[in-house]
Amino acid sequence: MAEKKIKWGIMGPGGISRKFASDLVQSPEAELVAVGSRSLERSERFAEEFNVTRSYGSYEEFVQDPDMEIVYIGTLHPMHKECIRLCIEAGKAVLCEKPFVMDQQEAEEIIQLAKEKNIFLMEAMWTRYLPAVVQARQWIEEGRIGEVQSLTANFGFNAGWNPGSRLLDKSLGGGALLDAGIYPVSFASMVFGQQPDRILSSAHIGETGVDEHFSAIFEYEGGRTAVLKSAVRLNLSNDAFIYGTKGHIHLPNFLFGPGATLNGPNGVTVECKDNRSLNGYIYEAEAAMKYLREGKKESVIIPQEETIAIMGTLDALRKQWGLEYSETVNV
Repeated sequence: MAEKKIKWGIMGPGGISRKFASDLVQSPEAELVAVGSRSLERSERFAEEFNVTRSYGSYEEFVQDPDMEIVYIGTLHPMHKECIRLCIEAGKAVLCEKPFVMDQQEAEEIIQLAKEKNIFLMEAMWTRYLPAVVQARQWIEEGRIGEVQSLTANFGFNAGWNPGSRLLDKSLGGGALLDAGIYPVSFASMVFGQQPDRILSSAHIGETGVDEHFSAIFEYEGGRTAVLKSAVRLNLSNDAFIYGTKGHIHLPNFLFGPGATLNGPNGVTVECKDNRSLNGYIYEAEAAMKYLREGKKESVIIPQEETIAIMGTLDALRKQWGLEYSETVNV
């Protein structure tokens, strides 16, 4: 007997939510039943595009939808904490887009609320679930490259000069770190299983007051290191390399996961190719639905304590640059 479909809602019908929804509607396990926005017109357009039955013009109405079981939050960064809170208070499970919230304190507060209310809450770090990344993690666990000693990971693109865009607007949580840099930072956290003992970093703060690009070296015990770069006004070579004592793993364009190559001892090479037709957001959605069916309250791949720890690392980077987000958008 087929399992009952999990009923989803989408909060914030923007670009990232559109990509997520285009994958979600292809899943036989899921049903997209509601969409919520602060603009009823935007909500209705999104609902029509994805054949969603109900659309709401306020988040407060949206979270009260009686059928919805889990909400994907794709709103602007500064709105995440309040959006998560609304969902939790209404008893809805949550998959929240990265960055999870704006800082470590917010992460601790909202995760504590989820625990108190016994509600499922997961950061939508979709790259953790991509087949190529899953394969790389398995190779590491099997000891195929020996003990990991170093990694490099870059993610950067040139969005052009538009000071009013969310990427460069400080009040909207703009900058490279929270939008793009979080991916290599989270990747290093996944590979090493901990946060760095020491951080050396440098960032270019642009005219709008946000980091347009940065470089960082993470140092761990035993001489292990991670070298990370990210940008929103520079095109980078967006590859990741993981170096061990017996070989290395290369993930070209690692954020989008087209594949991975294991270069092992004695010149042995193994390739993993990802020939999927969908964007790749389907994997994190399927994982969230599996966790819900199993009665889990968090992800086992990116647990809540790691989400909190990563936010702490992001805070430490911003502190080195003197970058604070004091004036942010109102929900």
